[in-house]
Amino acid sequence: MKILNRLEEWIISLMLLAMTGLTFLQVVMRYVFNSGFTWALELTTVFFAIMIFVGISYGVRVGSHIGVDALVKLLSPGKRKAVGIIAVLLSLVYVGLVLTGSAQYVFKMQQVGIELEDLPIERWQVLAVMPLGFALTGFRFLQILYDLMTGRAASLRLADEAAEAMNLQAKEDPQ
Repeated sequence: MKILNRLEEWIISLMLLAMTGLTFLQVVMRYVFNSGFTWALELTTVFFAIMIFVGISYGVRVGSHIGVDALVKLLSPGKRKAVGIIAVLLSLVYVGLVLTGSAQYVFKMQQVGIELEDLPIERWQVLAVMPLGFALTGFRFLQILYDLMTGRAASLRLADEAAEAMNLQAKEDPQ
Protein backbone atom coordinates (compact mmCIF):
# COMPACT_ATOMS: atom_id res chain seq x y z
CA MET A 1 0.00 0.00 0.00
CA LYS A 2 2.81 2.42 0.82
CA ILE A 3 4.31 1.86 -2.63
CA LEU A 4 1.00 2.72 -4.29
CA ASN A 5 0.60 5.78 -2.08
CA ARG A 6 4.09 7.01 -2.94
CA LEU A 7 3.62 6.24 -6.63
CA GLU A 8 0.44 8.30 -6.64
CA GLU A 9 2.21 11.22 -4.99
CA TRP A 10 5.21 10.96 -7.32
CA ILE A 11 3.04 10.90 -10.43
CA ILE A 12 1.14 13.99 -9.32
CA SER A 13 4.37 15.80 -8.41
CA LEU A 14 6.15 14.85 -11.62
CA MET A 15 3.21 15.90 -13.78
CA LEU A 16 3.04 19.28 -12.03
CA LEU A 17 6.79 19.73 -12.42
CA ALA A 18 6.68 18.71 -16.08
CA MET A 19 3.76 21.06 -16.81
CA THR A 20 5.49 23.97 -15.11
CA GLY A 21 8.85 23.29 -16.74
CA LEU A 22 7.44 22.83 -20.22
CA THR A 23 5.26 25.93 -19.97
CA PHE A 24 8.22 27.99 -18.71
CA LEU A 25 10.41 26.68 -21.54
CA GLN A 26 7.68 27.50 -24.07
CA VAL A 27 7.40 31.08 -22.76
CA VAL A 28 11.17 31.55 -22.94
CA MET A 29 11.29 30.12 -26.46
CA ARG A 30 8.43 32.33 -27.62
CA TYR A 31 9.44 35.66 -26.09
CA VAL A 32 13.23 35.38 -26.12
CA PHE A 33 13.90 33.38 -29.28
CA ASN A 34 10.66 34.14 -31.18
CA SER A 35 10.20 30.40 -31.60
CA GLY A 36 8.48 27.57 -29.78
CA PHE A 37 7.30 24.00 -29.82
CA THR A 38 4.08 23.22 -31.66
CA TRP A 39 3.44 20.26 -29.41
CA ALA A 40 3.98 21.97 -26.02
CA LEU A 41 0.35 22.83 -25.28
CA GLU A 42 -0.86 19.36 -26.19
CA LEU A 43 1.78 17.66 -24.04
CA THR A 44 0.98 20.00 -21.15
CA THR A 45 -2.68 18.98 -21.52
CA VAL A 46 -1.66 15.30 -21.39
CA PHE A 47 0.35 15.91 -18.21
CA PHE A 48 -2.60 17.78 -16.72
CA ALA A 49 -4.99 14.93 -17.52
CA ILE A 50 -2.70 12.40 -15.87
CA MET A 51 -2.36 14.64 -12.82
CA ILE A 52 -6.14 15.09 -12.55
CA PHE A 53 -7.12 11.43 -12.89
CA VAL A 54 -4.46 10.25 -10.43
CA GLY A 55 -5.33 13.23 -8.21
CA ILE A 56 -8.95 12.11 -7.91
CA SER A 57 -7.91 8.91 -6.16
CA TYR A 58 -5.33 10.78 -4.09
CA GLY A 59 -8.08 13.15 -2.92
CA VAL A 60 -10.24 10.19 -1.92
CA ARG A 61 -7.34 8.61 -0.03
CA VAL A 62 -6.47 11.69 2.00
CA GLY A 63 -10.05 12.90 2.45
CA SER A 64 -9.61 16.21 0.69
CA HIS A 65 -12.75 16.14 -1.46
CA ILE A 66 -15.47 18.54 -0.43
CA GLY A 67 -18.58 17.05 1.09
CA VAL A 68 -21.72 18.42 2.67
CA ASP A 69 -21.81 16.84 6.10
CA ALA A 70 -23.55 19.42 8.28
CA LEU A 71 -26.52 17.13 8.89
CA VAL A 72 -24.36 14.02 9.21
CA LYS A 73 -22.41 15.62 12.05
CA LEU A 74 -25.66 15.89 14.02
CA LEU A 75 -26.18 12.11 13.89
CA SER A 76 -25.04 9.57 16.46
CA PRO A 77 -21.77 7.75 15.73
CA GLY A 78 -23.59 4.59 14.61
CA LYS A 79 -25.84 6.47 12.21
CA ARG A 80 -22.89 8.53 10.99
CA LYS A 81 -21.07 5.30 10.14
CA ALA A 82 -24.14 3.94 8.31
CA VAL A 83 -24.47 7.14 6.27
CA GLY A 84 -20.76 6.91 5.46
CA ILE A 85 -21.17 3.34 4.21
CA ILE A 86 -24.13 4.35 2.05
CA ALA A 87 -22.17 7.31 0.65
CA VAL A 88 -19.22 5.07 -0.20
CA LEU A 89 -21.48 2.50 -1.86
CA LEU A 90 -23.11 5.23 -3.96
CA SER A 91 -19.66 6.56 -4.84
CA LEU A 92 -18.63 3.07 -5.94
CA VAL A 93 -21.70 2.87 -8.18
CA TYR A 94 -20.75 6.21 -9.75
CA VAL A 95 -17.13 5.15 -10.17
CA GLY A 96 -18.30 1.90 -11.75
CA LEU A 97 -20.46 3.76 -14.27
CA VAL A 98 -17.71 6.19 -15.23
CA LEU A 99 -15.12 3.40 -15.33
CA THR A 100 -17.29 1.34 -17.67
CA GLY A 101 -18.09 4.30 -19.92
CA SER A 102 -14.51 5.51 -20.10
CA ALA A 103 -13.19 2.00 -20.84
CA GLN A 104 -15.68 1.64 -23.69
CA TYR A 105 -14.64 5.03 -25.03
CA VAL A 106 -10.95 4.11 -24.88
CA PHE A 107 -11.60 0.81 -26.68
CA LYS A 108 -13.52 2.61 -29.43
CA MET A 109 -10.75 5.16 -29.82
CA GLN A 110 -8.25 2.30 -30.06
CA GLN A 111 -10.26 0.77 -32.90
CA VAL A 112 -10.42 4.10 -34.74
CA GLY A 113 -6.68 4.69 -34.32
CA ILE A 114 -6.66 8.50 -34.28
CA GLU A 115 -3.43 10.20 -33.22
CA LEU A 116 -3.10 13.38 -31.20
CA GLU A 117 -2.94 16.53 -33.32
CA ASP A 118 0.66 17.54 -32.56
CA LEU A 119 2.24 14.38 -31.15
CA PRO A 120 2.70 10.99 -32.80
CA ILE A 121 0.80 9.21 -30.01
CA GLU A 122 -2.49 7.43 -30.52
CA ARG A 123 -5.28 9.21 -28.66
CA TRP A 124 -6.44 6.07 -26.86
CA GLN A 125 -3.06 5.73 -25.16
CA VAL A 126 -3.54 9.09 -23.47
CA LEU A 127 -7.25 8.51 -22.79
CA ALA A 128 -6.40 5.26 -21.00
CA VAL A 129 -5.65 7.41 -17.95
CA MET A 130 -9.42 7.84 -17.46
CA PRO A 131 -10.32 4.21 -16.70
CA LEU A 132 -7.02 3.70 -14.88
CA GLY A 133 -7.66 6.73 -12.68
CA PHE A 134 -11.22 5.65 -11.92
CA ALA A 135 -10.10 2.07 -11.21
CA LEU A 136 -7.65 3.49 -8.68
CA THR A 137 -10.41 5.70 -7.27
CA GLY A 138 -12.66 2.64 -6.93
CA PHE A 139 -9.87 0.87 -5.08
CA ARG A 140 -9.56 3.83 -2.70
CA PHE A 141 -13.32 3.77 -2.02
CA LEU A 142 -13.10 0.03 -1.35
CA GLN A 143 -10.36 0.77 1.19
CA ILE A 144 -12.63 3.32 2.90
CA LEU A 145 -15.54 0.87 2.85
CA TYR A 146 -13.35 -1.78 4.46
CA ASP A 147 -12.23 0.67 7.14
CA LEU A 148 -15.83 1.64 7.89
CA MET A 149 -17.05 -1.95 7.98
CA THR A 150 -14.24 -3.17 10.24
CA GLY A 151 -14.36 -0.21 12.60
CA ARG A 152 -10.99 1.21 11.61
CA ALA A 153 -12.85 4.42 10.72
CA ALA A 154 -15.82 5.82 12.63
CA SER A 155 -17.17 7.90 9.75
CA LEU A 156 -16.43 9.11 6.26
CA ARG A 157 -13.61 11.65 6.31
CA LEU A 158 -14.21 14.76 4.23
CA ALA A 159 -12.46 18.08 3.88
CA ASP A 160 -13.76 20.64 6.38
CA GLU A 161 -12.98 24.03 4.88
CA ALA A 162 -14.89 25.93 7.55
CA ALA A 163 -12.87 24.39 10.38
CA GLU A 164 -9.63 24.93 8.48
CA ALA A 165 -10.49 28.58 7.83
CA MET A 166 -11.37 29.13 11.50
CA ASN A 167 -8.10 27.50 12.60
CA LEU A 168 -6.14 29.64 10.17
CA GLN A 169 -7.92 32.77 11.36
CA ALA A 170 -7.20 31.85 15.00
CA LYS A 171 -3.50 31.43 14.19
CA GLU A 172 -3.34 34.76 12.39
CA ASP A 173 -5.35 36.71 14.95
CA PRO A 174 -4.70 35.29 18.46
CA GLN A 175 -6.72 37.33 20.95
